[in-house]
Amino acid sequence: MKKLLLIIFIIVSFSLSGCLTFHRISYELNLEDDLKGKGTFRIYDIRSDAETDEEFEEDKNTLFNYIYKSEKFISDMYDEGKDITSRRLYIKDDLLHAEVKLNFNDIRKIETISFEDSFYYLTMEPDDSIYSTNGEVILSEEYKRIVWDKSTKTLLFEMIATDYDDSYYKDLAPYYKEEN
Repeated sequence: MKKLLLIIFIIVSFSLSGCLTFHRISYELNLEDDLKGKGTFRIYDIRSDAETDEEFEEDKNTLFNYIYKSEKFISDMYDEGKDITSRRLYIKDDLLHAEVKLNFNDIRKIETISFEDSFYYLTMEPDDSIYSTNGEVILSEEYKRIVWDKSTKTLLFEMIATDYDDSYYKDLAPYYKEEN
């Protein structure tokens, strides 16, 4: 699931070119009909696992110039079915966080959520960490799944991606302060 969460993070708010990571990610998906709606993603404690100064500079550039400021990022996400309406970076408790708001016409284009037989569901690896959800969690040896009934109009879930070893991951919050 850590790979899935990283992909989700990349699709929603980051590109594949860097070594950006985060501690948690939360989703609030408000449905207007079976597939269409609006969403808010919050990404907590964004850091870099770059091993060189050059990689770290690339991560900072990707985050602050491409994801946070560029229109290209907005158009890239639109091409993937994610109409981003706002994005922001912010500091809380000396950590860098992000919030992305978007519209979508097909919830199935938001991460790996499926809709079948009047149920929404998200399937993950058994060792993935679900922090919280308003859905029902189903556990098996092969997978972990969150299921919501079609009557649920707001799908909520939050996942842990990385438990940091502070000596390895580089904090990006001080560089955001410098940029703004």
